[in-house]
Order: sequence, then structure tokens, then C-alpha cells
Amino acid sequence: MKINFIALLIAAIVTLIVGFVWYSPKVFGTIWMRENNLTEEDLKKGNMLKIFGLTYVFSLLITVTLMSLTIHQSGAVGMVGGPPEIDKAEPSFAAFMADYGMAYRTFKHGALHGFLSGLLFAFPLIGINGLFERKSWKYIFINSGYWLVTLTLMGGIICAFV
Repeated sequence: MKINFIALLIAAIVTLIVGFVWYSPKVFGTIWMRENNLTEEDLKKGNMLKIFGLTYVFSLLITVTLMSLTIHQSGAVGMVGGPPEIDKAEPSFAAFMADYGMAYRTFKHGALHGFLSGLLFAFPLIGINGLFERKSWKYIFINSGYWLVTLTLMGGIICAFV
């Protein structure tokens, strides 16, 4: 199983694209700002290069995790010691990968796993933080919804093209 690093780089951009739309004033941006007690002036004070740059770096980390969650063959590769050890694997591994190496490698399958990651991982994390930070349910649902959509798209891209 070879990794398509370009697909991972593209999948990481999804966080920025979805965020641009999701948090725009015409979608949830105005409500999100109100729930965070932020103003337009507050948002202009941020270092956008740092914010977008680190967002992309963090998104790359997410793609690595999503790759292991969406591509089931990653487990088989891990069992032989990872990519550096594939050449040393038993012939049965090559036969297995020849038969099943592309099983469930579709956008739809990856999107399902991405959605489940958002629902069963991101939503609870944001919910816990929101509750302790005394944030509203609007805040929790807006941010969780963003991650549901983002992880669904990222999972689809990763599973289909990596």
C-alpha cells in the first residue's frame, strides 16, 4: 500500500475551505461570534498567517489519524511492521493485499468513517470543553457541525485517493 501524500495535502486544505464557508457571516459566523463574545475588531487583531499556517499543520496531523480510521488495509500493513517492512513480509501478505488491497476504498466509505469520527470523537470533545467553559449549546453545535462536515469530506478524500 503506497501512500498518496498529495491526497493528504489536499485533504488537509478541507479544514480551511469548510471553515471559510461555515464561519462566514452568511452561514454561522455571526452566531459563532456572538456565542464567543467576539467582534469584527477582535477577529482582525489575530495573526492570520499564524492561525491559517498552524491550522494547516494541525490538519495534516488529522489526515494521518483519519487514514488509519478510514483505510482498513492500514491495519494489515501495521501487522507486518509498517511500510518499511512490507518488502520483508511473508508471501501471504502480498496475496492478501492483491485480493483485498482496494476493498472499501471509496469516497463513500471514507466519508462514513469521517462522519462517525466527527460524531463519536469530535462532538464529545467539543461538548465536554463547551460545558466546562460554560459555552452555549449553539456554540457546541456550530463547532461540532463544522467538524462533522469537515471530517466527513476529509475521510472521503483520504479513503478514495490515498
